[in-house]
Amino acid sequence: MKNKSFAVIGLGQFGMTLALTLAQSNCDVLVIDENEEKIQEIAEKVTYAAKADVRDSGVLRSLGVQNVDVVVVAISENLEASIVATMQAKELGVPFVMTKATNSLHGRILDKIGADKVIYPEQDMGFRTARNLMSHGFLDAFELSAEFSIAEFKIPEEWVGKTLPELKIRERYHINVIGIKQNEQVDVNIKPDETLPAGCSVIAIGKNQDLNTDPIFMR
Repeated sequence: MKNKSFAVIGLGQFGMTLALTLAQSNCDVLVIDENEEKIQEIAEKVTYAAKADVRDSGVLRSLGVQNVDVVVVAISENLEASIVATMQAKELGVPFVMTKATNSLHGRILDKIGADKVIYPEQDMGFRTARNLMSHGFLDAFELSAEFSIAEFKIPEEWVGKTLPELKIRERYHINVIGIKQNEQVDVNIKPDETLPAGCSVIAIGKNQDLNTDPIFMR
């Protein structure tokens, strides 16, 4: 199966890390930035790197952005460039355009002009860091919305050797376990008769209110 192709527009820390990670996963990656030094820094590590101002009409078409599967507009400090790049990518028919936003107003504008997904990397990382600092129980957490999150936490000792149906996790804690992690391996195909091993962690989805208040997750 052919890997997806990507265009990453904007080589700040987020865009640079994203482009390099995709390239290391053997994806075709086109990067675009108006800073010559950043282009030179990454040129040999991605499929193609181009110095360009995305505010120029037709520049994305000239670089072949219409041929990629996913465009990530990682510009956030320049509102005009972020909006123009998103609009151009959608007008070129790119199947999926994800754009980085710095605040809710920026995000609403991007939604209105057709971005398929708007992300807030700094806010997401701030949430995850704060959540981990506040609770010794969470190994990691990711906010899906203002109401729901996915969290990973080590199982309490009293869960060891028991199955999920036995523990009645959904009924007692109002969360749904979607995976079990042990030795960096994640199993999402959990069998009803599968017992939880010592030292494992579970990945669960639930309401923020439940995850933040139940003592079982704060150990």
